[in-house]
Amino acid sequence: MDDEDRERHINIHFSPEIMAGVYANFANVSHSEYEFTITFARVDHEVDDEEIPGVVVSRVNLSPRFMRELIDAMQDNYSKWQTSEGIKNLPEFGGPDEPRQP
Repeated sequence: MDDEDRERHINIHFSPEIMAGVYANFANVSHSEYEFTITFARVDHEVDDEEIPGVVVSRVNLSPRFMRELIDAMQDNYSKWQTSEGIKNLPEFGGPDEPRQP
């Protein structure tokens, strides 16, 4: 069997701290000739000051090829999420236009 024909599975393990994840409500994407950088932050949008406070929670550097794969995966998953949300809102599934039972 050729190496290219062999199916491989990635087995990823998380520490409990990493498994919990981090919350981000802001992201900045930048790039150079060689890589993309995505910086995730948590910012306090409720502050009325000119300067909005925030803290970086993660920064990820990606190759251009991996960036393209990430964009494709995100578009695919977002499309699936939109479809499931749309189905939930159909009247036959108890969507917002469905009259509530007393």
